[in-house]
Amino acid sequence: MTLSGPMDGRNEAVLASDGSSTGVLSDPALADFLLSVVSLEHSSFEGAPAFKMTMPSKAVQDPRTEKLIDRNFMAWLPMDFSDGVIEVDVASELAPDAPAYARGFIGLTFRIDKEGRFESIYLRPTNSTADDQVRRNHSVQYVAYPYWRFDRLRAEEPEKYESYAELDLGRWIHMRILVSGARAELYLDGKTRPALIVNDLKFGPDQRGGVGVWLESGTIGYFRNLRVAPAP
Repeated sequence: MTLSGPMDGRNEAVLASDGSSTGVLSDPALADFLLSVVSLEHSSFEGAPAFKMTMPSKAVQDPRTEKLIDRNFMAWLPMDFSDGVIEVDVASELAPDAPAYARGFIGLTFRIDKEGRFESIYLRPTNSTADDQVRRNHSVQYVAYPYWRFDRLRAEEPEKYESYAELDLGRWIHMRILVSGARAELYLDGKTRPALIVNDLKFGPDQRGGVGVWLESGTIGYFRNLRVAPAP
């Protein structure tokens, strides 16, 4: 992490004593991100400058030999974030070699701690437009890695941590997550009503740490305008 104060007027974050970033952060540079099994590069999408994030083909899960689970594939910033607002524009496309179960998985991770645990809310854009109503109901997902992945939450408390939202592949989607204590609310595309409400973040109100952008198998992800604002 190279943050040390305002950079070209883009960044108000400063370094904490442990090397993490505190304060408001907006439009971080490529070098500010730590990478977990992904590649990140400068690119563009729909005519706008953006970061392009991909994962290696060899990391795509094979349901014939392994269980499909949420993993920690992301580009993230080592911040000391607890409560506040995270905003980003994301877009996703299916990779040419995407498996049949690919959904354009993309989303946000937050409160990433030193042990690699984190909370996450992510999108499955292809589910939103499916003819299957059950799949449509799984358009938005909350998980807490690594203990409460989607399969466990879906089995133990069906429908509580998932919802429908109007999404699409291949377009910018604005995500805004409000985090306060053990509660998180997701707002999409500037809407005033949340698409998902989580009242019991699994790691509890004292969890804190980094913020990142996440993807899963078969996704080419793009993001821009990432902004993190801790609560006053």
